[in-house]
Amino acid sequence: MLGLVTTNLTRRYGRTIATAVGIALGVGTIVALLSTGSGLKRTAGELIHLGQADLGVFQEGVSDPTASLLPANLADRLERRPDVAQATPLLLLIEAVRENPAAVVFGADRRGFFAERAVVTSGVKRSGPRDVLVGDQLAAELGLRPGDTLNVQRRRFSVTGIYHSGIFFEDTGAMIDLQTAQRIARRPGDATTIAVELAPDARRAAVERALRRDLPGTQIIGTPDDAVRAGANGSLIRNAVRIIGALALIVGGLGVANTMAMAVLERQRELALLSAVGWPPVRIAAIVLAEGILTSMLGAALGLLLGVVGANWLGDALGVSSVVTPNVTPWTIGQALLIGVAIGILGGLYPAWRATRVSGVELLARA
Repeated sequence: MLGLVTTNLTRRYGRTIATAVGIALGVGTIVALLSTGSGLKRTAGELIHLGQADLGVFQEGVSDPTASLLPANLADRLERRPDVAQATPLLLLIEAVRENPAAVVFGADRRGFFAERAVVTSGVKRSGPRDVLVGDQLAAELGLRPGDTLNVQRRRFSVTGIYHSGIFFEDTGAMIDLQTAQRIARRPGDATTIAVELAPDARRAAVERALRRDLPGTQIIGTPDDAVRAGANGSLIRNAVRIIGALALIVGGLGVANTMAMAVLERQRELALLSAVGWPPVRIAAIVLAEGILTSMLGAALGLLLGVVGANWLGDALGVSSVVTPNVTPWTIGQALLIGVAIGILGGLYPAWRATRVSGVELLARA
């Protein structure tokens, strides 16, 4: 039966290709959104573990965690808790380096664990008001070495050292003194987040619940899912996937239905002959349905390729291409193939039913 299905599709290859391309566009869009969302989730996981922290405290209700504002002295209050080992305030300066707007400049207390855990691979650690430590990835990109200068918000800083932390945001960014960052941002006494390291015997879930209760007006982010839900881009991607998925099913299903219905009308005599020689209606319907599913699977396969390319374009459109790379997972591929099968089944049901209504005796009598 597979040979018959393949022959029928290749016999009308122009229509088959046009339908498959239409499905590919819908599936490709879904793959691009899903892979970008997965990459965003992976990057968000690194955002909340700055300095290898267990969780981060952010302002509640902001559209993006990097826009959060908290009092820096909240760290002292947190360190007095028995379930918190250390807490350090961080002020994030976004788009502060003109040569690389995606680089994040961290204002950090050099005595906190965030700064202490950065391993200096070249140069020395200094915490003067005009000193900056540069992540090794940013230094490699900009060709910086100790003794060079780096402009942060149009202010000239001396590169005292190059550091490595193993965390994407840190290694592609830079670090200055917290009070210097507060002066640059004109936010004296403020921080973007409080990085928290839990006590050895503390359970993260229990601490999160306690902090949400004790710190009204804040959001406690301890997992990548929490960070994605807190960000505007994460909401945009989730909503877009739902909308595009529904449109792909509807439009793709209609396209397959139209193609298969036309094929049934053109092949009435062929289908009638099969019925006349003893083929049961279920088998005839299965052929038509299989043609629709195979066409959709071809479109889904092409859509996977388009989706990977489209994910890079989507990153540019969302302005996150420098910090988020598409992450095509097995689940993303599985979802694309499932959508392809669903489109084939949805679009092939009516034509398959129509094929079973063809009367072999009537059509052969007209011949």
